[in-house]
Amino acid sequence: MPATIDGPDFIALQVRDVEAAAAFCETHLGLRRAPASPPGAVVFTTEPIPFAVREPLPGVDLDDAARPGLGVALWFRTTDAQALHDQLVAAGVPILSPPQDSPFGRTFTFIGPEGYALTAHGG
Repeated sequence: MPATIDGPDFIALQVRDVEAAAAFCETHLGLRRAPASPPGAVVFTTEPIPFAVREPLPGVDLDDAARPGLGVALWFRTTDAQALHDQLVAAGVPILSPPQDSPFGRTFTFIGPEGYALTAHGG
């Protein structure tokens, strides 16, 4: 039988400033750091898939991209998308698309660390 993959098992955003990106995730998204992270990264205790911010891998030039992650849709589950939206707006976080109902609950897209477009859904 040929080898297959089961699906995503770990997601990381490559960023220029790991501590600033981690602070954004903690302050604005309520994420909590895992007890241990590898050098050059901060891993969070997200479920079901671990999420991290990390230094760029060799050969990655983030200054050469119009917007990091362009073409990738990264969605985060939340208990209340509207409340999260309102908190982010109050904190001055740019919103790309306003809250709307979808088959996945209420959704909206905002600008996360270093310009990544992130979508929140739920509630």
